[in-house]
Amino acid sequence: MPLPTIVTPSYELTLPSTGKTVKYRPFLVKEEKILILAIESGDTKDITRAIKDVLKNCIQTRGVKVDQLPTFDIEYLFLNIRAKSVGESVDIIVTCPDDGVTEVNTKIYIDEIQVKKDDKHTTDIKIDDTYTMRMKYPSLDQFINENFNFKNDVEDTFGIVSSCIDMIYSEDEAWSASDCTKKELISFLEQFNSAQFKEIEKFFDTMPKLSHTIEVENPKTGVKSEVTLEGLSSFFA
Repeated sequence: MPLPTIVTPSYELTLPSTGKTVKYRPFLVKEEKILILAIESGDTKDITRAIKDVLKNCIQTRGVKVDQLPTFDIEYLFLNIRAKSVGESVDIIVTCPDDGVTEVNTKIYIDEIQVKKDDKHTTDIKIDDTYTMRMKYPSLDQFINENFNFKNDVEDTFGIVSSCIDMIYSEDEAWSASDCTKKELISFLEQFNSAQFKEIEKFFDTMPKLSHTIEVENPKTGVKSEVTLEGLSSFFA
């Protein structure tokens, strides 16, 4: 007689970028093992493939393209899937800001962690009086770079920015980034002056982020401080 099949529960969450409801299930043991082995290997391609495969397996809503999801959607999904797989809370170590040395253990409940949106954020960057550049959000590759400690240099930065260009337009003309080579986009960015490039930095600084603010008390000084955690890696430190 065959062994019984274990029924895996399903859950729903709302994607921050679109407001679309997505149905998902927790990691299975075999999937979590794949993730752990990939992360321990330190190989970018292995980690990318593992995260992509696991998310594709766990997301049950049809039509969701993991490769095209913004970084903050992937972080939010990954965090919630892991919560349903391992536990509804995470224990992390936080350094107290008042002395910058003392560390305290803190418990955070996953359902309190949300994607925060900045009212000043915009995807359209005005380059000058004629041209505007429309940006799109970083996706899976950038998620890997930010959360698994891979080194970024100047060349990487230009590569990341160029991959986030959606289009460049004026009142009379428009150029889609998909019709340009990476070299052409980087050459275009190299024409920017410092003030123009700061507007690009502002796009990344103000884009939606997985964020949660907690209060910690330094046991040595008795000082209470607020600490804001951002990005998925902050919640597994």
